[in-house]
Amino acid sequence: MAILIGIGAALAVGVFGTITGLDRERAFYPTILVVIASYYILFAVMAGSLTALGPELVIFALFTAVAAWGFRRDLRLVIVGLVAHAVMDFFHGGIVSNPGVPSWWPAWCAAYDATAPVYLAVLVWRGRVALRSVGA
Repeated sequence: MAILIGIGAALAVGVFGTITGLDRERAFYPTILVVIASYYILFAVMAGSLTALGPELVIFALFTAVAAWGFRRDLRLVIVGLVAHAVMDFFHGGIVSNPGVPSWWPAWCAAYDATAPVYLAVLVWRGRVALRSVGA
């Protein structure tokens, strides 16, 4: 069920961005990648786990760097970052022991993270979003 809801949520956010025109701005999907990466920090803080907080901050910094780099250079990096986050979701429990992560979260987040880059790739392919910033 978590997987279906994750897919539905990613499609709902994508369609919302398309209907409102928010996804025409190159910052929309990089921002989504930053927000997605921040949730594991939230879970560590909610659980009061300082041992999980450090590694979660490092992981967050890596995905935030990819989002910024992709925004400034090429949105394909954001697509790769979202896919990489989906893969990371499957292995997260083996990388970081974060007691605040709900049991259903990795499946939900992986489904979201695997669907959002497909939606973004379609937007790029259809010419609705520029891969590169002007002057890059």
